[in-house]
Amino acid sequence: MPTYKDKKNGTWYVVCQYTDYKGVSKQKCKRGFGTRREAIQWETDFSLQQDASMDMKMSEFIDIYLTAMKPRLKQSSYEVKCQVIEAHIRPVFGNKAVNAVTSRDVLAWQNQLITYKDTSGKPYSKSYLKTLHNQLSCIFNYAVNNYDLQSNPARKAGNMGSEDEVKISFWTKEEYEKFSYQAMDDPIAYYAFEVLYWTGIREGELLALTPSDFDFTANTLSITKTYHRIHGEDVVTKPKTKKSVRTVSLPEFLVKEIQEYISQQYSISPADRLFPVSKEYLLFRMKKYSKAAGVKSIRIHDLRHSHISLLINMGFTPLAIAERVGHEAIEITYRYSHLFPSVQKEMVDKLQAQKGSI
Repeated sequence: MPTYKDKKNGTWYVVCQYTDYKGVSKQKCKRGFGTRREAIQWETDFSLQQDASMDMKMSEFIDIYLTAMKPRLKQSSYEVKCQVIEAHIRPVFGNKAVNAVTSRDVLAWQNQLITYKDTSGKPYSKSYLKTLHNQLSCIFNYAVNNYDLQSNPARKAGNMGSEDEVKISFWTKEEYEKFSYQAMDDPIAYYAFEVLYWTGIREGELLALTPSDFDFTANTLSITKTYHRIHGEDVVTKPKTKKSVRTVSLPEFLVKEIQEYISQQYSISPADRLFPVSKEYLLFRMKKYSKAAGVKSIRIHDLRHSHISLLINMGFTPLAIAERVGHEAIEITYRYSHLFPSVQKEMVDKLQAQKGSI
């Protein structure tokens, strides 16, 4: 084995040759091992990785997988993926060889997660369990498709969890008006909630807004980006989906409110964030003014549901609503079907009329 002892500090290091993905021969040196055994183990693992052998440890393959996924995902999506893997997958499977993980191992892992309860006795939600399993399956699918792993043990084990039932909470216009009245003396919160309720945009889209996104001649708002807070830094990226890039028409009263708000901001530039606050800032104020107004507590995202329910009650079609809020029409129909006026009686009457005409 090409391992050597550093005479200066007594640690061990490895020097090995490998061929990169372009077919170029290169040399790799790794220092700082406390023992020769550790150095040899690293060299063995490194060789397995370069040979794309499924004998390599899951932890090493996870690193390969994440490196491949990072340029393909939005930063926020990549961070969520990493959190799931580091919390629930690497600690359990990291030391096993990729080709040694069996469906029985996956089933045992599933059972631990299904029976888990936190200190308050609350289990993981069914949708979260489904997310965990899907992520493990994605890792093995990557190995099957790109490294010739014979089969996906997560697929053999079968899924766990399910999509949670669609639960839509929202405020009526009257409830929102009670809430907004309580927030009127808090300019940033008041105008932020006005935009959220009367346009139905997402919270991240709101926090990414700049004055240049508004066209006060055409009375429109352009949604082209979204905001995240990642590792203590403000990050603005492209919106959630291609459908999310859209132009939203604004009612005249909201145009005047936004113009009024911008005029109150000291030396704000066209590229500055219009609402330079955090999601926690808005959440705190939402809870505060909801309580003061005596209305039920809902999430900030539920203001989007509130806007959609308002449009449904006004008689707009799923297609028209979907174009405004950046959804697919089928998603509007599925999620909010219970809010659309029932046409079952009309259908029955027309069917009866057809029978009567025979």
